[in-house]
Amino acid sequence: MTTQLASRSADLLLAVEHLQINFAQPRPAVNDINLRIERGEILALVGESGSGKSMTARAILGLLPPGAQATGSIRLSGEEILGVEESRLAGIRGSRIGMVFQEPQTALNPVRTIGWQLREAIRAHRPASKHHARERAIGLLRQVEIPEPEKRLRYYPHQLSGGQKQRVVLALALANEPDLLLADEPTTALDVTVQAEIIALLRRLNERTGTSVVLITHNLGVVAEIADRVVVLKLGDVVEEAHVHTLFADPQHPYTRQLLAAVPALPRSPTTTDPLAAPAPRNAGLRNVGTRRAGADNAGASVLELDDVTLIYRGRRGSADFTAVSAVSLSVSAGEVLGLVGESGSGKTTLGRASAGLLKAASGSIRVTGIDLAHASARELRSVRRELALVPQDPAASLDPRMSIAQSISEPLDVHRVGSASSRRRRVAELLEAVQLPDEFATRRPHELSGGQRQRVALARALVLRPRLLVADEPTSALDVSIQADVLELFAKLQKEFGFACVFISHDLAVVHQVSDRVAVLRAGELVEIGQVDEVFAAPGHEYTRRLLDAVPVPDPSRRSKGRRRALAS
Repeated sequence: MTTQLASRSADLLLAVEHLQINFAQPRPAVNDINLRIERGEILALVGESGSGKSMTARAILGLLPPGAQATGSIRLSGEEILGVEESRLAGIRGSRIGMVFQEPQTALNPVRTIGWQLREAIRAHRPASKHHARERAIGLLRQVEIPEPEKRLRYYPHQLSGGQKQRVVLALALANEPDLLLADEPTTALDVTVQAEIIALLRRLNERTGTSVVLITHNLGVVAEIADRVVVLKLGDVVEEAHVHTLFADPQHPYTRQLLAAVPALPRSPTTTDPLAAPAPRNAGLRNVGTRRAGADNAGASVLELDDVTLIYRGRRGSADFTAVSAVSLSVSAGEVLGLVGESGSGKTTLGRASAGLLKAASGSIRVTGIDLAHASARELRSVRRELALVPQDPAASLDPRMSIAQSISEPLDVHRVGSASSRRRRVAELLEAVQLPDEFATRRPHELSGGQRQRVALARALVLRPRLLVADEPTSALDVSIQADVLELFAKLQKEFGFACVFISHDLAVVHQVSDRVAVLRAGELVEIGQVDEVFAAPGHEYTRRLLDAVPVPDPSRRSKGRRRALAS
């Protein structure tokens, strides 16, 4: 063996060779995958749902679901770990391989303190006194940059923010100094600013400890910011593998080009020192989908008017009340799309629910089509509810699994006793055509549809009564990037066709820029900025808006944050 080959062999941490995972289906879930991960490297696995990303990670961890049959080879530092006994795998998980999952809330024990959980993780793989385990736990919290670590040891998960919980999950994964960290969508559930902090933290931990990272994500901006190499999977096959600079600059496979083209573009504000000059995605022309264009006046009839609205959640059993929204005033005109942005806890969803008539204001007034919801008669409220519709974040949770798609779409017609049975069937057929679903979907159940198809059904259901106001709460956040692009194109088509006004709630600023005429920025329940989306994003007037915009990861690795240790070859 030459010196160069010996060096390369010494640097190799994980080798996956000819991995194939089969279930009782004709096509393998993972088909002949080969991966090599070097020490200190960050490798990103990207692809849509069903591409095999998470299944590959589960094979590495030895956590394949029942019924899965895996063949091939997975070697960690030269040791075969595929198919070995569970007792051996249990010793590897948590010690040599750490795990970071998408939803920190479900990864943490709600009835145990953070300190207890960290001590258990430390003691699971090596003997340690209570004092030593406590000191190690404090050190881990410092390592993941949680302030006042001694105090936080006594906290329960519900006492931490989403970002702090994800930092604790990272600390648990690093408890026994693993060689490899598997991070499955570690930032998907986080706000854009917290996401930026976690990305930066992962990068610093990689540089300080030399821990290799396998990052599973659908967010190509995150990939561009942190990865060294990228592997693109489609339906269980590796279709492309390249250094991150090469892949973003010159993608070879049509599927990779499709994924990159589907990413919504977000122009950088002049306050950003590193402006974005990326090629326009395939749907760039749909950015302003409202019938009122950016820059147009806002003199049309208001469909929604909020005047000095305060929304309060009343405390129970002596606990204090919580003011979720404080003295917010805004309006939405006919045919206008108003984007609503802000971090978790900013009041976006609460304000959206109130706008849809689902929450009562503690003070101020909410008027829909001129009717004050607080003082409306029962007859007026029934009329207003026909003018309102809500598009939820998770259509799977909002669609009755026992009902057919036709029954779900028709239900609002049934509730409001609109039309005859035959006219309702015709209306369902019209809506299926409008959302570009085949007629035969009418008899299917929600579980038989993909995520994107279920979201189309949710849109059809929302539009069945021809509402004048739509409240869309994170309608694309659970979708793959290419499916998201398709749904946004459909939203544009439907908004032009039906002319409804819309409150579009999202944490994805690029999506908001693409679909909105105006944007309102909420922070801790207060409206800090509102204006035409082009103007606000190009020259934000509030520091908080600038911080949100600057935190968005840019899908261009040549513009990643400075200070990255690894020089990437192209």
